[in-house]
Amino acid sequence: MVSRLVLGCGTTGHALVETLSEWRGELFVLDGDESRVESLRNEKVAAEVRDVTDPDAIRHVEQDVDVVVVATDAADTNRLAAEAAREVYPDAELVAYLGFDATDVDRRELDALADRVVDPGEAILDRVEELTASGASERLQALRETLNGIDGTLGVFMHDNPDPDAIAAAVGLQRIAEDAGVPTEACYFGDISHQENRAFVNLLELQVRNVSPEDDLDFDAVALVDHSAPGVNDQLDPETEISIVVDHHPPKGDVDADFVDIREDVGASSTILVEYVRGYGLDLGTAVATGLLYGIRVDTKDFAREITTDDFEAGAWLLPRADIDILERIESPSMSADTFDTIARAIRNRELDGSILASCVGAIADRDTLAQAADRLLAMRGVTVTFVYGYADGTIYVSARSRGKEVDLGEVLRSAFGDIGSAGGHADMAGAQLPLGLFDDVGEEAEATLTEMVEDVVATRFFDAIRGE
Repeated sequence: MVSRLVLGCGTTGHALVETLSEWRGELFVLDGDESRVESLRNEKVAAEVRDVTDPDAIRHVEQDVDVVVVATDAADTNRLAAEAAREVYPDAELVAYLGFDATDVDRRELDALADRVVDPGEAILDRVEELTASGASERLQALRETLNGIDGTLGVFMHDNPDPDAIAAAVGLQRIAEDAGVPTEACYFGDISHQENRAFVNLLELQVRNVSPEDDLDFDAVALVDHSAPGVNDQLDPETEISIVVDHHPPKGDVDADFVDIREDVGASSTILVEYVRGYGLDLGTAVATGLLYGIRVDTKDFAREITTDDFEAGAWLLPRADIDILERIESPSMSADTFDTIARAIRNRELDGSILASCVGAIADRDTLAQAADRLLAMRGVTVTFVYGYADGTIYVSARSRGKEVDLGEVLRSAFGDIGSAGGHADMAGAQLPLGLFDDVGEEAEATLTEMVEDVVATRFFDAIRGE
């Protein structure tokens, strides 16, 4: 069960607390204003008067903390509170609200400290760890109500001859249903015949049941994952009443179920299930986390086909919870953990100017990961140019990709960096190398400061060049 700590309760923070107090898991609020704390206590929220910028003051929360949200209205206070939170809870997910009076320095320092920084202009409830997409709160409540209405055993059915995404989505929904107290079986007709898919099920010891039309399928409720109609791509009776549908494929007709979540814009059904797991604060276990990550990777062709930010964010959240060794035994991996980490950082640090995406990923272990990240991010909807950069061994490496003929990236990079390093390439694929000696005053060990300085120089030059300024 997830424990959340909110530091500061300004206007936005109070709205956030009202929502989080309805979620499963522990919630604690610390604020320096005694009247605010008293008001929260009257609302049955666990709150204490503390200086949220003092590490010693926030260290005494008795429970382990999984997520810290910094949410005062003042940017300078948020920056200091984020520093304290990172010191006291280094392994927690840190989400920081920028505040209304933020300077560029405040923004850069918060970006370096937090896993996610939220602008005042953004809806914070859609950006914190539990709520990853618009309407998430309503969907979570609706699914929980549907599960609470099931009296008996739920059968979760994949499509026939299921692929990894269908299998993973089924065991993911099984985990959610069982947490709600509903006995559940994950079932499929046909065969799991592909060698990698069999290894996937066997190595992770996933509990899935192979059924046939002749079996007595005595379920009190039925759910469908990765497809949306009984008797279509499964061997259920077409008249079967359906309680739950979770899918990412466009339906061929009306979908009749008590609860329906079909999102054609995401790359995998497993991505959808991750939202619910995160929202309910569930401990997945390594096997299910690994399964969901593999399901997303397979259905998106390793994050290269029909992907959205949701797919990347789900994968990045699953990565530290998954068993990479088992994944490597299942497949001949086309994406290393280093590459995935670089892509995750590129998504987290991205700066969008129209259809142009630029991102500084900081220190890197392998320069080749930049090119792979630039390629993968170009598959995102609405993005026509990607510009990803990081540094290693005294050099800043840049990789850029584009779609269409509006931009000649080779010329853009030569214009931006030709006078301080080497740059060039083709219209749709280019790169640059810049000596890190430009920043001799900052050692590579001071990574946060160095990253800020690199980002200031490199991003400014790139955007000036591509805008023709």
